[in-house]
Amino acid sequence: MTSKLPNTTTSIFSVMSKLASDHNAINLAQGFPGFESDPVLIDLVNKAMKDGYNQYAPMPGDKKLREVISKKIESLYYKKYNADREITITAGATQAIFTAIAATIHKDDEVIIFTPAYDCYKPSVELFGGKTVEIQLQVPDYKPDWKKVTEKVTEKTKMIIINMPHNPTGMLFSEDDMLQLQKLAEEHDLLVLSDEVYEHIVFDGEEHQSAAKFPQLAKRSFITASFGKTFHNTGWKMGYCVAPEYLMKEFQKVHQFNVFSVNHPIQKALATYLQDEENYLSLPSFYQQKRDYFLELIKDSRFKFTPSNGTYFQLLDFSKISEERDIDFADRLTREHKIATIPTSVFNENNEDFKQIRVCFAKTDSELKKAAAILNSI
Repeated sequence: MTSKLPNTTTSIFSVMSKLASDHNAINLAQGFPGFESDPVLIDLVNKAMKDGYNQYAPMPGDKKLREVISKKIESLYYKKYNADREITITAGATQAIFTAIAATIHKDDEVIIFTPAYDCYKPSVELFGGKTVEIQLQVPDYKPDWKKVTEKVTEKTKMIIINMPHNPTGMLFSEDDMLQLQKLAEEHDLLVLSDEVYEHIVFDGEEHQSAAKFPQLAKRSFITASFGKTFHNTGWKMGYCVAPEYLMKEFQKVHQFNVFSVNHPIQKALATYLQDEENYLSLPSFYQQKRDYFLELIKDSRFKFTPSNGTYFQLLDFSKISEERDIDFADRLTREHKIATIPTSVFNENNEDFKQIRVCFAKTDSELKKAAAILNSI
């Protein structure tokens, strides 16, 4: 058999998490919170199960949940999405991303991605015969150069994928970035896939610049989001996608034959839980406290860093510590020092190595303190 993804190997997240388990290391590698979901939300799921919501949900998702999402987006970004025709609940954001690509990308279409890039983008495009065109973001600020982006656009370019707040760098797109993206997409009739799973985790008083805030951009964009990232329950694999009706029609054609519908009692619970806005509006201060606590603990270490602007990830520069490739350095940290991190070169064009590792600070304070003690000893 000929593989459809001959160059795809096991995800670095799986590799490093297994290594962490094998060596009994603190796992700051995989991006999952190290604390429990709100007991209120757990009780709401339990109640929905007891109330009998244990069969298939409607294909696009529970109607009340779609209505609450519509209100949330309108409140935050001043854009009204039709709950009946422009919102679909998905099995996590990765399924939403895959489905948007499956619905729109044909053989030989080109899709621009910014590297370092989340590892599901490229293989998803390649599965449908498309080609990714990579634009490498550069240290230290990882900001896009829109002149370079424009130069990469050809008659075959179909879509641009953006991710903000950006994983793994913690970079935020500015309002100017989004306006330049909007102009470029309009001029070249491009679709945009905006991966916004960390939309509620933005620091230092900055604002998340959702594609929904920019009218002409919203008209040609899929926006994907994650309840798992937002509410500390990544194992539930719950997310959603919003898009204008003409795009959502194509999205749902794939969605109905992929998963059809997703976890019904969790949708019912989220429909209630989301009505209290504080459940997501409190996240910036909650995670900024985690970031600041962790960085204060390691401020005298040999690692260099610029505080993350968003997400619950922090890049650490180890260039003053070792000349090893980041993959080898991260491997050694796990085996010898019992702390697992993610080497970032695996997300870069041609595996460019900036001597940086990514750590997740969505952990308990006690775990962050233990991790910091290890990092300070290196």
